[in-house]
Amino acid sequence: MSFVTYENKGAYGIITMNRPQALNALDSQVLDDLSAALDEVDLNTVRALIITGAGEKSFVAGADIKEMAGLTKAEGTAFGKKGNDIFRRIETLPIPVIAAVNGFALGGGCELSMSCDFRICSDNAVFGQPEVGLGITPGFGGTQRLARIVGPGYAKQMIYTARNIKADEALRIGLVNQVVSQADLLPTAEKLAAGIAKNAPIAVRMCKKAVNEGLDLDMDQAIELEEKLFGECFETHDQKEGMNAFMEKRKEKNFTNN
Repeated sequence: MSFVTYENKGAYGIITMNRPQALNALDSQVLDDLSAALDEVDLNTVRALIITGAGEKSFVAGADIKEMAGLTKAEGTAFGKKGNDIFRRIETLPIPVIAAVNGFALGGGCELSMSCDFRICSDNAVFGQPEVGLGITPGFGGTQRLARIVGPGYAKQMIYTARNIKADEALRIGLVNQVVSQADLLPTAEKLAAGIAKNAPIAVRMCKKAVNEGLDLDMDQAIELEEKLFGECFETHDQKEGMNAFMEKRKEKNFTNN
């Protein structure tokens, strides 16, 4: 049985963490299944991706503590690398990835959500990095991405105190973009994914690359990166189609990712 499923819905896809009996906790098998699900995404045709959790209680409640409890230093490092490699793969996918967070997003679950481009959550969502209460640090990018998303002050407070925060506070500090009801969560995420998929995919991918890579550059280098990616959009079918549709006052656009 796969603990992660992938559904292709045409222009976008949905990956579901599917281990609800364990609140979708991450162990080595779940991470392997997540990697396999990512392999199924056809980046030539899929223009956006949603990651969510099965059930109403949990997105991902964290890494599997039973598996981690007996790890040696070397094994702990290797487990951290395994999760980080997969989450970094999500972060650097050329297409946008939306986290639809239902319920608990703790530890590795919070870290998984932060590897996505942005987060939509249900009103019962709970976020946190509880690792210091277990005698460890966040190991799947939590110390790095949380500080980049909400700023070092809020990140340090959350990490040092191991305190969970609810959806309204996550929205206030900028960890999530939107809070909706549980019933509206997946429809909202799918509407966003479908809206992204209607735009020129080459341009969307270039924008993701510009934002992600530009954050690590000084402003002069970042502007040069933007100029380069801006230029690469020209002479593509999608650029010509988008501009011709505008000049011809056409609402219908035939973007082909070419």
